[in-house]
Amino acid sequence: MINFTAQWPVRLALVVLLVGLLSVRTQAQTSYKYVRKHLERYDDKTIHYGFFFAMPVTRFSVTYSPAFLTADSASRIYSPNKPAFRVGFVVNTYLSKHFDLRLTPSVSLFSREVQYDYPGGTSKTETRESTWIDLPLLVKYKSERRNNSRMYLLAGGAFSIESNVRKQEAQGVNKLSTGTMDFSIEYGIGFEQFFEYFKFAPELRFSHGLVNLYRPTNNMAGIGINRLTSHSVTLYLNFE
Repeated sequence: MINFTAQWPVRLALVVLLVGLLSVRTQAQTSYKYVRKHLERYDDKTIHYGFFFAMPVTRFSVTYSPAFLTADSASRIYSPNKPAFRVGFVVNTYLSKHFDLRLTPSVSLFSREVQYDYPGGTSKTETRESTWIDLPLLVKYKSERRNNSRMYLLAGGAFSIESNVRKQEAQGVNKLSTGTMDFSIEYGIGFEQFFEYFKFAPELRFSHGLVNLYRPTNNMAGIGINRLTSHSVTLYLNFE
């Protein structure tokens, strides 16, 4: 004789388990959201073009000369961070699944300053307003694409030339003189977001100049300076 009374707890447990599995499956189906993959064949093209707007924060790195202690009356010479503006184009060449070659020619409007502090609380500021043409060449490493997003890293070098040279020192003006060509190393990190018709990529890039931009003159503006190099941190807004 079958004892149905003894088997009912097992049957109840099986029913509860079955109901639980069905509810989990139903919840998973209802919580799943379809994500449309924009520009799905974006990486199939060898070359992509775009443009960007950028907001650099730039300054000079000042190295003192031996005359700073003996002949210069200033107690401190430094360059504060100054905001600037940059606009340019993007030419991106596909190399492999994870690597691209990237050229980003641009025009930059800078207003760098060198400030001199003197004993007694007085100070003087030398402003170097200039327009630069920049030609960075970068290698880009990109991560796996997740739906419509991916991260990337980039590094390389940039050649820059000043386009509005002013020969102030030749006019007898007591002004700080700086060079008109620069080469810098650049590196940064970015985030790509794919939309239906374009790709938007905010990017943070760091730049460190390798060329001494200081030009010795016979005036007092640069007597305590031995070396000036450019430094900047830039936020890029790329559209491709």
